[in-house]
Amino acid sequence: MGSGTDITKLASFLQVSRTKSGLSQKEVAKKMGYRTSQFVSNWERGVSQPPIPVLKTLAQLYKVPAEEMFKLLLEVTVKQVEKDLKQKFYSA
Repeated sequence: MGSGTDITKLASFLQVSRTKSGLSQKEVAKKMGYRTSQFVSNWERGVSQPPIPVLKTLAQLYKVPAEEMFKLLLEVTVKQVEKDLKQKFYSA
């Protein structure tokens, strides 16, 4: 899990993008092949992060440029790796 701000940035981006596309969490879940909207809710609350193939599909579904989704994912991932590495390095 990321730090609050990192995963929250992705979570809020997903929520805003879904809202702008006019889709409900339930509609997105159905289009993605999930039986409930819980997965979408968890992504948007920062409880979990969608798998990369799902992020690519969400970008298409929400009509978000793939490059924009990729840059955000890269930023969040780099910050998480940096945080984890600092924690391991300085606690050793």
